[in-house]
Amino acid sequence: MRIRVLGSAAGGGFPQWNCNCRNCSGLRRGTLRAQSRTQSSIAVAGTDPAAWALVNASPDILAQLRANPQLQGARAARDTAIAGIVLVDAQIDHTAGLFMLRESPRPLAVWCTDAVAADLTCGNPVFGVLGHYCGIERRPLPLTGEEFAVAGVAGVRWRALTVASKPPPYSPHRGAPVPGDNVALVLTDAASGRSAVYAPGLGAIEPPLWAALESAACVLVDGTFWSDEEMIAQGLSPKRARDMGHLPQSGAGGMLEWLAQLPRATRRILIHVNNTNPILDEDSPERAELARAGVEVACDGLEIAL
Repeated sequence: MRIRVLGSAAGGGFPQWNCNCRNCSGLRRGTLRAQSRTQSSIAVAGTDPAAWALVNASPDILAQLRANPQLQGARAARDTAIAGIVLVDAQIDHTAGLFMLRESPRPLAVWCTDAVAADLTCGNPVFGVLGHYCGIERRPLPLTGEEFAVAGVAGVRWRALTVASKPPPYSPHRGAPVPGDNVALVLTDAASGRSAVYAPGLGAIEPPLWAALESAACVLVDGTFWSDEEMIAQGLSPKRARDMGHLPQSGAGGMLEWLAQLPRATRRILIHVNNTNPILDEDSPERAELARAGVEVACDGLEIAL
């Protein structure tokens, strides 16, 4: 099983188009040692290197496809190596890219929960709009713990776990999340039995997810904010990280405390990193703290083999 990080930033990417925080302005001026990043998405392949599952379709999907030629099949006049799409939530930064795939010669096969399908039918009618173009073949994503398969991506077993976070602002239950608004994915190589957990949006770590994290060879987890009051301290938002459904890295009960409890051999990677997060600065004290803890920061183009 191969996991390819197409985009590693949170919504807006890095640098964000209208942001003049220390990170964004420093990257533009060339005074910050950092890498630009597109919005969060991964691709997963199994035994067939020409068949990939796209996990989330970010607004940057066209740039990501150009940067990853293995996703372009080139076997016909119009072709793709994307066999299916799996959505972990209905957020704009994970679904707007579906519009960019409207030229598909066949309906897009999309795996998602009932809650996500409802939000993409009513609150933000992506599925309805695409019905006028390529169309959508929606496949239910089970929440009861059983494994499922993405047709065409052989050798990979999939499992979804409900996680604590927030649905998008246009969801009718934004203030009262329901199971299925957000999921983590457990991806298992069928031959080796080794697994990875992908959880880009995560407000708390509950027992079923923790069990999956403990047994995984690699975890790619929510790295959105360093501190709970990051956006407030920079004058960019009145909301805390936890208000937006993201567990901060630092502080009591933060992501770093959880990651420190994983087995030593577990590869620990932060993904979905917001443009304000000081870990983007490769010379920052926060980045040095991650290095001491054995925690990586995902970058676009990172590939993981299990």
